[in-house]
Amino acid sequence: MNNKKGFTLIELIMVTIILGILAAVAIPRYMSTVTKAEEAAEDAVLNAIKAGLESYATEQLMADGRRSWPANPFEGVSDAVSGVQVTGYTTDDAVPDVDGEWTYQTSATKIWHQRDDNTRHFWVYTQGTSTGDNAAVGSLGARDQ
Repeated sequence: MNNKKGFTLIELIMVTIILGILAAVAIPRYMSTVTKAEEAAEDAVLNAIKAGLESYATEQLMADGRRSWPANPFEGVSDAVSGVQVTGYTTDDAVPDVDGEWTYQTSATKIWHQRDDNTRHFWVYTQGTSTGDNAAVGSLGARDQ
């Protein structure tokens, strides 16, 4: 009885090549998807921070007659940020060193975030001016600008 079951070496090589090609195409796509997802999560946190800052400005308007943002952007925004997954945020005047950490660097007035791939991104925060004829609320810049 002539029983020849199994795969030939050529068939195994061809399957390996096809799997390699699929992996070469899929991995970069996966990485760009992860990056876009992290950007979207950061945008959600920043929108929550902005909402908290606007709430703070409204409270200042009612108390002092002028809208103003705080010197520290995390001041008074804990309620706004609580609905968003933030591992932690501090004002230790340093860039973050833990994945998912948010910090406010007072010396450079930047809000920093460290992603899970250990890259760090920042947004420039401006408190604005709460006195004088040119009083205005602050601003929050675009990512890494």
